Amino acid sequence: MFPALTIQFLGTGTSTGIPMIGCDCAVCQSLDPADKRLRTSILVSSATTHLVVDTTPDFRYQMLRSKTRQLDAVLYTHSHKDHTAGLDDVRAFNFFSGNAMPLFADDDTAAAIRRDFYYAFGEKTYPGVPKLAIQSLGAAAFQVGDIPVQPIAVLHHRLPVWGFRFGDFTYITDANYIAPAEKEKIKGSKVLVLNALRQEAHLSHFTLAEAVALGQELEVPQVYFTHVSHQMGLHAAINPGLPQGFSLAHDQLVLHLPGQH
Repeated sequence: MFPALTIQFLGTGTSTGIPMIGCDCAVCQSLDPADKRLRTSILVSSATTHLVVDTTPDFRYQMLRSKTRQLDAVLYTHSHKDHTAGLDDVRAFNFFSGNAMPLFADDDTAAAIRRDFYYAFGEKTYPGVPKLAIQSLGAAAFQVGDIPVQPIAVLHHRLPVWGFRFGDFTYITDANYIAPAEKEKIKGSKVLVLNALRQEAHLSHFTLAEAVALGQELEVPQVYFTHVSHQMGLHAAINPGLPQGFSLAHDQLVLHLPGQH
C-alpha cells in the first residue's frame, strides 16, 4: 500500500551540469530548455510528505524553482560532491520548521557529510548552521511519512550507490551494474529512471544503449534517462530515436503516479 506520488525532476545533468563552463558545443549553446540541465536530483511528494534524493550544488535554486516550501527528509545515493554539495541550504527549512533535517545516508556518505559540513556537528555550533539528523541507510525498507522507501544496491564502478523504489516508481542514478537480486526489487515498477551518461562507453555509468537494454530486460513500461552529459547530444535529436516507452528526462518534468490502497 502506498500513496499517490508526484515526482519532479529537479535536475537531470551530470556533475558539470549543462551548459558546462567554457564549452562551445551545440548542446551547451542550445536554446532548447530541455538542454539546460542542473545536477541530478528529484523531489518525491505525497499529499503530506516531501523528500528529495540528493542535495546537489544547485540545491538552493532547485528548491526555489520548484517552489518547495516543505521538506521532510533527504535521501542520499552516495557521497560524490555533485550529490551532496548543496546540503548547507537545508537550513532554510530548519528555520521555518524548527526541526533538524533527517538525512538518510550509508556510512561512507555520512562520514563525507560529517567531514565536509563539520561546522554543523560540533558541540558548540555557530548560530544559523544547518541542523542535521543523520539516519543510517542500508538494505532494509523504511518509511518517510507516508512514503515507503525500498533501497536498491547498485555499483558505480567499484563504489556502492543506493537507488530507491517508492511504490511503483524506481530511481537509479550513477550506476553501471545492478546485481540480479537487486533487479528483482525493480521488477513490477511502472516507471523507472536510469542514469545514461552518453552514447560512448564509460567506466562507471550506463551508456544510452546499456540503459535501454536494461529497461527492456526489466520490462518496465515507462523508462526515463537522467544524469545526462553534453556528450549525449541534443535532446531534440536523441529523444525521437528512442524505443517506445523510453525518453530522456528533462529538468522540471513532473510525473503523477496513482497510489494503491
